Amino acid sequence: MRILLIRHAEPDYETDTLTDAGRREAEALGRRLARQGVDRLFCSPLGRARETAAFIGRACGKEATVLPWTAELSDLRVDLQRWGHHMAWDVHAEHFRGPNRPTHADWHHHEAFKDLGFDEEYLRIQRESDAWIAGLGYEHENGRYRIRSSHRDTIALACHGGFGLTWLAHLLDLPVSAMWSGFFLPCSSVTTILFDERSDTWATPRVIGMGDLSHLYEADLPMSLKGVKANDR
Repeated sequence: MRILLIRHAEPDYETDTLTDAGRREAEALGRRLARQGVDRLFCSPLGRARETAAFIGRACGKEATVLPWTAELSDLRVDLQRWGHHMAWDVHAEHFRGPNRPTHADWHHHEAFKDLGFDEEYLRIQRESDAWIAGLGYEHENGRYRIRSSHRDTIALACHGGFGLTWLAHLLDLPVSAMWSGFFLPCSSVTTILFDERSDTWATPRVIGMGDLSHLYEADLPMSLKGVKANDR
């Protein structure tokens, strides 16, 4: 099984839709996935993800099923004296790395995040993810997945950047902070997660392509800078 984790195309956050540039991105993405092949299509309930999925669905002849648990983690907002108001996954790692960095693996336990309720939110994502993937034939047990129904389906999910990085941390059994501070998912990008089966018993998720934008290059479209916070972009 392969899961295609797709960040929605360039958004107009105020209207929760796609921009004109985003629609061109989503159209190019749809053409790519039609050639590649998609067996099942899912999306977040938010408008920008649903609109992205609609382009994919029209190109691939699929209707998207909405997964409420894949909505963006919009409540994880933090105010830091130096950095100002940010989503938690956008806080610059400079704030936490260095000689006084926390000794634990996940600096989301730092006092700056203590009132976010992240632990409860992460447990919710883990539960919902495990239930969904069990329905696809793979049951989560201690970081690996027991194979109940092996298959080669390609599952596409149109969702969000912050949610996507957080979900990847669970799937890959990595610290959330490593995903938040070390990786970025561009608009309309495709991250391919292979459920790697080396025996008849277990599968483990493995990323074999992350943040891919080849459909934009083919269509001569630029990468959107929405969500990029660096001074020199």
